[in-house]
Amino acid sequence: MPHAPDDEIRHRQEGNVSWITLNRPDAMNALTWDQRERVIALLADASADPDVRAVVITATGKGFCAGADLRGSPAQPAAGDRVAGDVARMIRQGAQRLITAVLDCEKPVIAAVNGTAAGIGAHLALACDLVIAAEPARFIEVFVRRGLVPDGGGAYLLPRLLGPQKAKELMFFGDAVPATEAARLGLVNTVVPAEELEATARTWAERLAQGPTRALALTKQLVNASLDSDRATALAAEATAQELNMTTADANEGVASFVERRTPKYTGR
Repeated sequence: MPHAPDDEIRHRQEGNVSWITLNRPDAMNALTWDQRERVIALLADASADPDVRAVVITATGKGFCAGADLRGSPAQPAAGDRVAGDVARMIRQGAQRLITAVLDCEKPVIAAVNGTAAGIGAHLALACDLVIAAEPARFIEVFVRRGLVPDGGGAYLLPRLLGPQKAKELMFFGDAVPATEAARLGLVNTVVPAEELEATARTWAERLAQGPTRALALTKQLVNASLDSDRATALAAEATAQELNMTTADANEGVASFVERRTPKYTGR
């Protein structure tokens, strides 16, 4: 399988935090096919590795991610040679897999957005569990500017974050949303000066990494599923999550520490 050069997707593990850094600043970190596959693989690795208890996705340079870099993708059939299903298959296998990988990651994922997040780059950030934006960051639903329909789950994510009317406004006009406005709308958890972005992301990630990892994973699943569930289904899922979580060492530690009046020491198991 093709893979992105190591310097185009930087990866490091600091303690129990996995850092994924997009590193094509000259291209505003537009994602090629092989970069996308590398990010998906790293998120899968984070889910499977008990020593990873939080993930940060960030980028170098002035842009977080300018969208998909089609020039770096495998050749697609020319418009006249396409048959029904070609485009849908490309979207399912590409942008949708990337966003699903973030939503389904079993560890909490933080987006540390350093600059412009456009198109699939905006959706990559907004699919994360928590979003920290540097003051220069902007979010752009750029698709309409190119005569395109949003992909990468945009029409699924934005209405759930903003409501349908505001989501349609952003998607119909494609205007840039500055970080402070994104925070006011609820797209972003907090905005910090650019020089404080990495430190803030590290503080948040390390705090998450000290938490009850399985409980956080189950909570993430419950919240994400709740937006698509009726009440009975949501409550049934909650009861199942409670049952599963009570088998973990961290749940036992949490209860014991409360009874013993001490600070809990979670291990992520």
